[in-house]
Amino acid sequence: MNCWSVRIILLLICLAVFPFRSPAELIFNKNEGWTYETPGSTSAKWQRDRAKDQLEVAQTALDHNDSSLALKAARRTVKVWPLSDYAPQAQYLIGRCYEAKKSDEKAFNAYQAVLEKYPKIANYQEISKRQFDIASRFLGGQRFKLFGYIPFFSSMDKTADMFAKVVKNGPYSEIAPQAQMNIGAAREIQSEYQLAVKAYELAADRYNDRKAIASEALYKAGLASNKEAKTADYDQSVAGAAISTFTDFMALFPGDPRTAEAQRLIASLRAEQARGSFHIAQFYEKNKRWNGALIYYNDVRNKDPESQLAATARERIDLLKQRVGQN
Repeated sequence: MNCWSVRIILLLICLAVFPFRSPAELIFNKNEGWTYETPGSTSAKWQRDRAKDQLEVAQTALDHNDSSLALKAARRTVKVWPLSDYAPQAQYLIGRCYEAKKSDEKAFNAYQAVLEKYPKIANYQEISKRQFDIASRFLGGQRFKLFGYIPFFSSMDKTADMFAKVVKNGPYSEIAPQAQMNIGAAREIQSEYQLAVKAYELAADRYNDRKAIASEALYKAGLASNKEAKTADYDQSVAGAAISTFTDFMALFPGDPRTAEAQRLIASLRAEQARGSFHIAQFYEKNKRWNGALIYYNDVRNKDPESQLAATARERIDLLKQRVGQN
């Protein structure tokens, strides 16, 4: 008996000993190929021969909270009649079904497909707002799903990308300014302060005609730079950027109630700059590089003249001048 004969006999034995029932019927349709149906169902119950009728099945099912049937019917409308007048609404219903199933990432992508394929759809702004709301849920801590089913991880990269698509879909829509601001917020959560600053500065520049948005964006850009300055030891440029941003904020919005806080933060940043310069001056002095030490001690005196560090710097300057023979 050859090898193939043995395999066939074993297969027949398995089929006889372990009978099974398929959990779903396999149905073939010449327009769609093979599809599965749940036991007891028939294609006639939900499949239709016209796009309009198929879309009605999807809408009725969704209205009755049967998102699974609605999703099948909407998908079939798009697949079988992609160029029909009913395809845009069917693609929109796919997104609605995924939202009903709490599959927000899939819903967002389905809505994005609507806006890209059918930009003249009547409810464009509503769809964009739904995308904004989905992205906001992820910004608020909702987790992305592993394999599309298991809530597993948060991702501010993906969240920022979602908001970026909302802005791109309608850069001057009602929700675009806040979407742009939320890109900055997402970047701050992941401590990517430079990316946050860029997002806020873009909001301030693009929406400069909207005072509330522009002032908020510029102020938050300063706050993000301030946060970065606290993590960037001896990096004078970061503190300088924050000071520059807060200075611009006060000049552009002089009556803003946050002006006093901006002034306090500038003073704090100047003190931080002075501290950095003081440490650099000490480094040069320790290595007997007197001229370099003098430069940075003078910088301490200029940046934070009323501080204790400035007083100490002045003492060191007097001593160093004697060492290098200056009057």
